[in-house]
Amino acid sequence: MRFGRLVAMGTVAVLILLAGVWGSWGSAQHVMLTKGREQGTVDVTRCGEDTCAGPYTPLSAGSTARARVEIEKSVAVRKGGIYTVVIKPGSDEVVRSGPAGILYAWVPLGGALLLASVVVAGGLGRVRVGWALAGSGVALLTAAFLAV
Repeated sequence: MRFGRLVAMGTVAVLILLAGVWGSWGSAQHVMLTKGREQGTVDVTRCGEDTCAGPYTPLSAGSTARARVEIEKSVAVRKGGIYTVVIKPGSDEVVRSGPAGILYAWVPLGGALLLASVVVAGGLGRVRVGWALAGSGVALLTAAFLAV
């Protein structure tokens, strides 16, 4: 019975962490692996419900100026702000770059670390490991909050 619980809770914890990495990697890959990607700045001039938009000014060689690009509307993006961004290949959608962009991209992993800490501490009985996961999650979320 104990072995079954350990396997089940271990599987749940691993799935939670994998989901956090999967949720983060969609944006993080563009922010962290910038070689060969178009980099520049966006001056946010208007915001809708889900996205903000503005003109794009290139900073990297080979990048072309665009009259309008879209960035996801979040606490990290406000109307009137100028942000360094990376363009997602094959689109006019951008993601924030730099330290703030990297931390913001990994926020889903921070939430997954917090959730997995409860499963590890309660379900697996590994309290110290649970505290380590929770501390890592809180540190990541706090750093992202302060950087944004």
